[in-house]
Amino acid sequence: MPLARYFVFVGGVLLALLFLVDAGSTKLPVAQTSATAAVDLPALRIHSDRKWPDPIVFDTSLPTIVPAPPPATQTEASVPTPTNTSEISAKARVRETFAQFRPEDEKKPEVKPPPKRKVARKHAAPPMMLVAQQPRFGWFDNTW
Repeated sequence: MPLARYFVFVGGVLLALLFLVDAGSTKLPVAQTSATAAVDLPALRIHSDRKWPDPIVFDTSLPTIVPAPPPATQTEASVPTPTNTSEISAKARVRETFAQFRPEDEKKPEVKPPPKRKVARKHAAPPMMLVAQQPRFGWFDNTW
């Protein structure tokens, strides 16, 4: 326990020195208390010379635009499509989308052969030169 006693003794001495220095040092004058300072000071207004861009306003009150259906051909059965998307449900829209899909419209990606890999040749390492090492001096020398 001598270590704990040392820390208590040194800590007490340092705390007493802190109190003595605080009592002996000169105090800075306090201009105003914080309660009255907030009331008496004017509000700061910061003005910038930079002009921000105009805000973008999205008008959601307009109805959505539905593209015109493609002209019907002789092979396709003409199905009346509603002009407003709010008249049909989500399942019906998905069904309608898949009904308009034609397999010949689908483009198959071209299959490319994998690129040929280049393998670097293994170079022989240069021959090692063995050199006599100088003796070490200083603190890191293990020859005491």
